[in-house]
Amino acid sequence: MGVISVLWGVLSLLWTLLAFIPLLGWGNWFMIPFAVVGAILGGFATLFGENRRAKAGLVLNVLAIAIGVFRLTIGGGLI
Repeated sequence: MGVISVLWGVLSLLWTLLAFIPLLGWGNWFMIPFAVVGAILGGFATLFGENRRAKAGLVLNVLAIAIGVFRLTIGGGLI
């Protein structure tokens, strides 16, 4: 589950970068729930003992969520 969480986090961050393009900010509305699922997977993997990869996946997903929420805050999710 740790590897899946890391891959999920990388995809979330790439999606976040794509959503910084003007008129694609609405993509954050779909990316944030996607990253939440990855963070949950990373949290479960951390509980079950996969420390390094699970923590890395958890950090990547939380970072993607924070960036997505920030982008929605400054742009309203429309631009």
